[in-house]
Amino acid sequence: MTFNFTIPTSGGLPLSISLSIGQSIFVLGANGTGKSSLMQRFYSAHHGKAQRISAHRQTWFASSSVTLSPAQKRNTETHILNSDASAESRWKDDYAAHRANIAIYDLIDAENIRARNIARAVDGGNIDLAKMLSKEDAPIKIINELLRLSNIPVEISVKENEQVLASKSGSAQYSVAELSDGERNALLIAASVLTVPPGTLLLIDEPERHLHRSIISPLLTLLFAKRRDCAFVVSTHDVMLPLDNPHARTMLIRGCAYNGSMVASWDADLVPSESNIDEELKKDILGSRRTLLFIEGDEGSLDLPLYSLIFPNVTVISKSSCRDVDHAVSGIRGATELHWLRAFGVVDNDRRTPEDASRLKEKGVYAVSVYSVESIYYHPEVQKKIAVRHASVTGADAETLIQTAKAATLAAVAPHVQRLSERAVEKTLRDELDKHWPKRAEISAGVPINITIDVAATVNREVAVFDQAIAAEDVEKIIARYPVRETPMLTEITRKLGFQTRDQYEGAVRRLLIDDAATLDFLKSLFGTLAADLAST
Repeated sequence: MTFNFTIPTSGGLPLSISLSIGQSIFVLGANGTGKSSLMQRFYSAHHGKAQRISAHRQTWFASSSVTLSPAQKRNTETHILNSDASAESRWKDDYAAHRANIAIYDLIDAENIRARNIARAVDGGNIDLAKMLSKEDAPIKIINELLRLSNIPVEISVKENEQVLASKSGSAQYSVAELSDGERNALLIAASVLTVPPGTLLLIDEPERHLHRSIISPLLTLLFAKRRDCAFVVSTHDVMLPLDNPHARTMLIRGCAYNGSMVASWDADLVPSESNIDEELKKDILGSRRTLLFIEGDEGSLDLPLYSLIFPNVTVISKSSCRDVDHAVSGIRGATELHWLRAFGVVDNDRRTPEDASRLKEKGVYAVSVYSVESIYYHPEVQKKIAVRHASVTGADAETLIQTAKAATLAAVAPHVQRLSERAVEKTLRDELDKHWPKRAEISAGVPINITIDVAATVNREVAVFDQAIAAEDVEKIIARYPVRETPMLTEITRKLGFQTRDQYEGAVRRLLIDDAATLDFLKSLFGTLAADLAST
């Protein structure tokens, strides 16, 4: 059996999905993107074979006993079936109080049906059938197993008068009505899933509402395994839930468009389960915009907030190194099934040769024109803008601040010329060695290879360039060309411009970019054609 869905999209062509029995799909999106409307659409398309399980609805029990007669239960289910097919069910539930009672009714009824079937086989003298039926686990036993494996130390049992009781970590039994919100939610999800008929489309809406990921993730995985005779659609905010179920597909919902009060289309894409990308990249993709910009640095570095301001219409994702940025961009660009994603990368210049920068750009990775991210924050043009803004508040003279900062810059960096020159030529020397690396034929021939590099001369040439920049008071060249974060220079600039700490100065730079479009455009120019390439379709 297969459930087919057609989703109108804002891109024009509808998104068609087929979900077979035994398969699952996660609908992942933020609040307000139209997930609930989409789940309601799925239910309406197959409401004769579908059941909704919503975490945001009432999850408490009126008592530990069944309070419905069979006739009342059947009538209530019919009303719920019709109600859930209406558009109002996205935000309104007239039967919230009844759903928990029905789940308990079904759980007890499943126990009774199993007991009656075994008794009927014994009464008919079919002991072999009775033995076979007794080997099939009762729903209560399965639920207790699932709860235990899902890190919930609660055991459920059915006692006289059809009361459902709980015991926690071996405690005395008490009513299931006294379970915590999370425990009740886990019980209701498990009971609802385990008691539906085979061939049911199960729509589980935001199960993480009352349950920690350490609980809901294993619970869902176990339920998928127990009910391979059903199909699952799970709506969630949690990026990690799809990653914990790698065999499931994921539908990314980024937004929706309304026609009156009804959702008319969705901004949606499908990530197939068989996608040839690793788990770390999937984590980056899920919940992102269609255009991703991978950068060097970690979540707490200077890079992420700065690049997020410079390139506001893309998702900026930090990676530990240039190699990781290259891998991420190549991985996504090489995955044909992710054709709707556009991946780019930014890496520090680190004195790359033009040939190396051009090679990276062909792969979608752009080398910034200055040494590192500090070269952007402390660029002389940015310093001037900051000085003017700060002076307008403090009453200081902006030009005096700028000149004082320049003098302090040159004084702070002068004692480090030799060391910074040596650091600056490291990559140059490595590149020179790579040029002489033996090829396979040379290795096979066994011809000796002699490589001689005049390291001292290379360093001396760089020292001469550095000294010339200092003599010319070319702060822009010094900041752009050398790893100045390894000197007191940035702290000196900060103080001379009137800030107490680098954090204060760098925060002021980010606020400047929010307010000043001209400075923002200038910084974009440091990345060559990246801004235009990101904007192109």
